[in-house]
Amino acid sequence: MLLDNLALFLLIVEKGGLSAAGREKGLSPASVSERLAALEAHYGAALLKRTTRAISLTEEGRLLVDGARRLLAEADELESGIRSGTRTISGPIRLSAPEDMGRRYIVPILDRFLAEHPDVTVDLNLTDGYLDLVGQGMDFAIRHGVLADSTLRSRPLGENRRVVCAAPAYLDAIGRPEHPDDLSRHDCIIMRFGANLDREWAFQVDGKPHRVMVRGRRVANDGGLVAQWCRDGHGIAFKSVWDIAEDLASGALIELLSEFAVGETGLQIVYPPLSVQPRRVRLLIDRIASELGSIANGVAATKRS
Repeated sequence: MLLDNLALFLLIVEKGGLSAAGREKGLSPASVSERLAALEAHYGAALLKRTTRAISLTEEGRLLVDGARRLLAEADELESGIRSGTRTISGPIRLSAPEDMGRRYIVPILDRFLAEHPDVTVDLNLTDGYLDLVGQGMDFAIRHGVLADSTLRSRPLGENRRVVCAAPAYLDAIGRPEHPDDLSRHDCIIMRFGANLDREWAFQVDGKPHRVMVRGRRVANDGGLVAQWCRDGHGIAFKSVWDIAEDLASGALIELLSEFAVGETGLQIVYPPLSVQPRRVRLLIDRIASELGSIANGVAATKRS
């Protein structure tokens, strides 16, 4: 019963409320509240702060989230091993990836993985915004850039860099920027990362950091749409080279201001610091790392214009 209550507690955290968790499990609000109270009594601590509109974790609740995921992963691993043996894997995998990269690279890997393992299910969250892996119950995420959360663990996948780019049609009509400051006179396509607009683009000028505030008539939180608008000649974009490597190679997009680029950043898989991950999760991480690693060599070699 303790494991069931721990799973229900994690569902409450993931869904953001007792009623939503109850609907997911087919339980009444009273039953969910009773089981949460039993869990709090078991640990002798309040796990959630509740108001009429929202819930939040207490410090003890945050500790339990990590511990509960570890306990449930170990229990699932044990049951899976007993029931299925070591030759088969089963169960859910929850992961997140950037929108454009997810569609272009991750979805095909998932399709092949699911075809090989019919008892595995996948819940993929495509987002270019920040996602709380622990709070949202994710097994892992693929992310660009520096690891901001020091509590997470990471596995490097390769190098990445952001590229200022535009379609030939846009450059023919408007002209080509020769210096980062020229961007202030261009129509730039702005990415939205969660609640933040990526209006300040970073460069190196004479060996020093140089930031330019850009403007534009088009804003989107979908990296794929930003790339499409750019290919269609609607403006200049600042994209991960992973997302537009084929466009650069074909000439559909032209890299700009490469001599002012800030350099490379990492591409990595990040995951909560569990002592034991389910075998299905480890296998998928290994598959993604292997396949993206081979792609990374080609992406890294993409010619700068």
